[in-house]
Amino acid sequence: MPRIAVIGGSGLEGLLMGSREIRVGTPYGPAPAISVGSAGVEEVAFLPRHGRKHDSPPHKVNYRANLYALKQIGIERILATNAVGAINSTYNPGDLAVPEDILDITKSRVTTFFDSSPVTHVDVSQPYCPELRRALIDAARAVEAKTWSNSIMTVTEGPRYETPAEIRMLQTLGGDIVGMTGAPEVFLARELEICYSALCFISNRAAGQQDKLSAVEVMEIGKRVMPEVLTVIRRAIEKIPVPRACPCAKAIEEAQV
Repeated sequence: MPRIAVIGGSGLEGLLMGSREIRVGTPYGPAPAISVGSAGVEEVAFLPRHGRKHDSPPHKVNYRANLYALKQIGIERILATNAVGAINSTYNPGDLAVPEDILDITKSRVTTFFDSSPVTHVDVSQPYCPELRRALIDAARAVEAKTWSNSIMTVTEGPRYETPAEIRMLQTLGGDIVGMTGAPEVFLARELEICYSALCFISNRAAGQQDKLSAVEVMEIGKRVMPEVLTVIRRAIEKIPVPRACPCAKAIEEAQV
């Protein structure tokens, strides 16, 4: 089975060649069928975050089932993709971003696997794997993609878009980009000792920075930028080292009381 997985939404189906589907049961409910195929010389798994028909809204995605299913098939590294809005006025639709930190203001999502003993406090001083971040940044630079490499990602509940006042709040808190799917994925991956990093594409300016927000516009920008996203993901996969020298693989060692 592969060691690397990609989690994403619509448009990433073309990442793999010669893929086959596998289904994995989890204690947290069903996960979408996982595709396994080749991305260059590497065998890679792809999990559609919202399901094959994109029918699970962001606040209803079964994040625990998704991550646990990948853990069960032996995944050690995850590259995720996210459509995001630009809070930072220097970011433009069509740009890419590799976040280095995250601000989670979701409200109703289950954010942990550790609901009982042993009490576990996982360190997220570096929420995104530094090795995967480096692979994504280097891959983006190699193809000269306009990429912001030190972004702060903020995650809201959805499925509605944010209000202008909420965006001003997030801007005050230091957010550069805003989306609905970055959390709790990153935290659940760390609890499972899986490396995780994200490649975000900016699909719009956030509320209050353009006249209105449109899901149609988001999809159109996504289609335009997707070839570049796929190229960066493929190149990043080639750059991911096999041995893990990051702290992700030992996240639980000093986390339990």
